[in-house]
Amino acid sequence: MIIMVLMTGVSSNLNWSKDHWKTIIISDGKGYYAYLPAIFIYHDLNFGFFDKIERVEYFDPNNFYDYRSNGNGKVIDKYYCGTALAEMPFFMAAHAMSSLAGQKADGYSILYQIFINVASLFYLLAGLLFLNATLSFYQVREWDKVLVLFAAVFGTNLFYYTVREPAMSHIFSFAFIAGFLYYSKLYFTSLKTKYLPVIALALGIICLIRPVNGLVILALPFMAGSYETFRTGIVNALKKPFTLAGGLLIVLAVIAIQPVIYKLSTGIFFVDSYIGEGFSFSRPEMINILFSYKKGLFLYTPLYLVSLAGGYFLWKASKFSFFAWFGFFILITYVFSSWWCWYYGGSFSSRVYVEFLPLFMILLGLTLTGIRWRKLKVSFTALIFLLIVICQIQTYQYRYYQIHWSEMTKEKYWDVFLRIDKLIK
Repeated sequence: MIIMVLMTGVSSNLNWSKDHWKTIIISDGKGYYAYLPAIFIYHDLNFGFFDKIERVEYFDPNNFYDYRSNGNGKVIDKYYCGTALAEMPFFMAAHAMSSLAGQKADGYSILYQIFINVASLFYLLAGLLFLNATLSFYQVREWDKVLVLFAAVFGTNLFYYTVREPAMSHIFSFAFIAGFLYYSKLYFTSLKTKYLPVIALALGIICLIRPVNGLVILALPFMAGSYETFRTGIVNALKKPFTLAGGLLIVLAVIAIQPVIYKLSTGIFFVDSYIGEGFSFSRPEMINILFSYKKGLFLYTPLYLVSLAGGYFLWKASKFSFFAWFGFFILITYVFSSWWCWYYGGSFSSRVYVEFLPLFMILLGLTLTGIRWRKLKVSFTALIFLLIVICQIQTYQYRYYQIHWSEMTKEKYWDVFLRIDKLIK
């Protein structure tokens, strides 16, 4: 509760006053969101309203972004619609309130943008609740869980993508992946097949938000905890063919939303909206995505690195879980770093890991609970708080362009390292 009060306070201070609300839906977030006004207000999946909204009504040269692409000779949205699906209840509430209040019901006025920020807070809460429940399966003590949740929010880039770029897909993916992991753990613990449709629904939405995140299904061996449990869970599911088939249909039905949209807007079901972009699996940038001064995950958000200490306790408890976790981590790092733009444009740290944060926080929880020597526990806790402070300082620097969104070098990094004095002169 305290975390959510703090996050709501930060969001309202940064985004809801004066004209700050105009920068809530920015960058890629414009593309994720655009499906909602396109469908419910303008009835135009070819986004003919773009020029009026982006170039006239809400023109800002600093935040202008054209999210449109081409498919079968038609204008389409470059991005996938899963984020919009997650935002839809909040959009509908904003639309109703804007209409009743006599404000512009155009999809981009103040209430629409604030409600997208509210949506990010809601999904943050949902993700934290799922993460908290998942930590209980690993016997993480209550106070350690509190510290893990606090560190997850304030010590990583989850903070930035909740309050500063809430329209991006990451906070929504974080919530659904946290839910997927929780219900997967619940299934393997109980073997109750009633959880399979829920797991399927979460997986479908995860893929619809960002298809590559469907890799989360390969985290199932880790969530099982042992080879025997994983095998038993698979066999148990196969014994319920109708339930299993129903789950598969749920996944396909959710994913099918995107091809249906393409069909309505272009006349064909399958479109490559990322023209000229793709993966180069023969040239992964695995070291750079983790350690580089340009965008290294462990450099800009070192709490991810420190959490890996939990691998020691994982090894002691289950070597199967150890290899399942680190095998999954290596796999997603290989895939993410194989994207043609491995640093993913403008972002704080490596933003593609935000949604998989629950897996890192499980390791952090195992470390906090596993340390028995009091002095070491105090030192490790102090280190976590230090890294939270460092993350907050670097987030602040990023907001004010001391840390550049894509052009950082070793020299630039150390020139501004923790130098908030440069911002307050």
